[in-house]
Amino acid sequence: MRRSKLEMYVDILSVLAHRGPLKLTHVMYKANVNCSVLKEYLDFLIKQGLVEERTIGKRRVVFAVTQRGITVLKYFKELKQVLPIVEESRNQVLVPY
Repeated sequence: MRRSKLEMYVDILSVLAHRGPLKLTHVMYKANVNCSVLKEYLDFLIKQGLVEERTIGKRRVVFAVTQRGITVLKYFKELKQVLPIVEESRNQVLVPY
Protein backbone atom coordinates (compact mmCIF):
# COMPACT_ATOMS: atom_id res chain seq x y z
CA MET A 1 0.00 0.00 0.00
CA ARG A 2 1.28 3.46 -0.86
CA ARG A 3 2.18 5.89 1.87
CA SER A 4 0.65 9.34 1.91
CA LYS A 5 2.84 12.43 1.74
CA LEU A 6 2.23 13.00 5.42
CA GLU A 7 3.37 9.48 6.29
CA MET A 8 6.50 9.95 4.21
CA TYR A 9 7.27 13.26 5.91
CA VAL A 10 6.88 11.59 9.30
CA ASP A 11 9.07 8.66 8.21
CA ILE A 12 11.83 11.03 7.07
CA LEU A 13 11.65 13.01 10.32
CA SER A 14 11.69 9.79 12.33
CA VAL A 15 14.78 8.46 10.53
CA LEU A 16 16.63 11.73 11.09
CA ALA A 17 15.55 11.92 14.74
CA HIS A 18 16.68 8.37 15.53
CA ARG A 19 19.78 8.07 13.34
CA GLY A 20 21.20 11.58 13.67
CA PRO A 21 22.46 13.72 10.78
CA LEU A 22 22.59 11.62 7.60
CA LYS A 23 23.70 11.99 4.01
CA LEU A 24 21.01 12.04 1.33
CA THR A 25 21.58 8.43 0.25
CA HIS A 26 21.40 7.15 3.83
CA VAL A 27 18.07 8.93 4.38
CA MET A 28 16.87 7.54 1.06
CA TYR A 29 17.54 3.91 2.06
CA LYS A 30 16.39 4.15 5.67
CA ALA A 31 13.14 5.98 4.84
CA ASN A 32 12.59 3.88 1.69
CA VAL A 33 12.04 6.87 -0.61
CA ASN A 34 13.50 7.35 -4.08
CA CYS A 35 16.02 10.13 -4.59
CA SER A 36 13.96 12.62 -6.62
CA VAL A 37 10.97 12.37 -4.26
CA LEU A 38 13.25 12.62 -1.23
CA LYS A 39 14.84 15.84 -2.50
CA GLU A 40 11.40 17.36 -3.01
CA TYR A 41 10.23 16.31 0.47
CA LEU A 42 13.44 17.46 2.15
CA ASP A 43 13.08 20.87 0.46
CA PHE A 44 9.56 21.13 1.90
CA LEU A 45 10.71 20.04 5.39
CA ILE A 46 13.59 22.54 5.27
CA LYS A 47 11.22 25.37 4.28
CA GLN A 48 8.98 24.43 7.20
CA GLY A 49 11.93 24.59 9.61
CA LEU A 50 11.67 20.88 10.48
CA VAL A 51 14.95 19.78 8.89
CA GLU A 52 18.21 21.60 8.32
CA GLU A 53 20.97 21.04 5.81
CA ARG A 54 24.49 21.08 7.26
CA THR A 55 27.84 21.10 5.50
CA ILE A 56 30.56 19.12 7.22
CA GLY A 57 34.08 19.84 6.08
CA LYS A 58 34.35 21.20 2.57
CA ARG A 59 31.75 19.21 0.68
CA ARG A 60 29.89 16.66 2.81
CA VAL A 61 26.22 17.62 3.13
CA VAL A 62 24.05 16.00 5.78
CA PHE A 63 20.47 16.52 6.88
CA ALA A 64 19.40 16.80 10.51
CA VAL A 65 16.07 17.21 12.25
CA THR A 66 15.57 20.51 14.09
CA GLN A 67 14.05 20.95 17.52
CA ARG A 68 10.83 22.03 15.82
CA GLY A 69 10.92 18.82 13.77
CA ILE A 70 11.26 16.74 16.94
CA THR A 71 8.28 18.55 18.44
CA VAL A 72 6.16 17.91 15.34
CA LEU A 73 7.20 14.24 15.36
CA LYS A 74 6.16 13.97 19.01
CA TYR A 75 2.72 15.41 18.19
CA PHE A 76 2.23 12.90 15.37
CA LYS A 77 3.11 10.00 17.67
CA GLU A 78 0.60 11.28 20.26
CA LEU A 79 -2.04 11.67 17.56
CA LYS A 80 -1.43 8.12 16.36
CA GLN A 81 -2.00 6.82 19.90
CA VAL A 82 -5.23 8.79 20.27
CA LEU A 83 -6.58 7.68 16.89
CA PRO A 84 -5.69 3.99 16.50
CA ILE A 85 -8.86 3.42 14.48
CA VAL A 86 -7.25 5.04 11.44
CA GLU A 87 -4.46 2.41 11.46
CA GLU A 88 -6.91 -0.45 11.94
CA SER A 89 -9.15 0.61 9.07
CA ARG A 90 -6.17 0.81 6.70
CA ASN A 91 -5.10 -2.73 7.55
CA GLN A 92 -8.53 -4.33 7.07
CA VAL A 93 -9.14 -6.25 3.87
CA LEU A 94 -12.46 -5.51 2.24
CA VAL A 95 -14.26 -8.60 0.97
CA PRO A 96 -16.62 -8.02 -1.97
CA TYR A 97 -20.14 -9.44 -1.71
